[in-house]
Amino acid sequence: MKLITAVVKPHKLEDVRAALETFGVTGMTVTEASGYGRQKGHTEVYRGAEYEVDLVPKVRVEVVVEDGDSADVTDVIVKAAQTGKIGDGKVWVTPVETIVRVRTGELDGDAL
Repeated sequence: MKLITAVVKPHKLEDVRAALETFGVTGMTVTEASGYGRQKGHTEVYRGAEYEVDLVPKVRVEVVVEDGDSADVTDVIVKAAQTGKIGDGKVWVTPVETIVRVRTGELDGDAL
């Protein structure tokens, strides 16, 4: 099993969620996050005053999938989140050793 973690722009969350649902992913965790990459934040203008935004708002999406589906799910997320502009986000894949469903005690694949 693999944990796929994606950090994307907040306005792309619904596109990513819909794409994952269409692919057949049944569960996900979404967390609000903020950070910066190479651009180190950006400047905004509010009521004529310019100010620095050091930490850019993002959304972190996490899904656990079977090994064979990880490349396809990664592609689905990238295509749904992509705008072609700086700050689109990142996706990374991590191996998962064990999953336990708390309510029933089911393990690994049964817990998905």
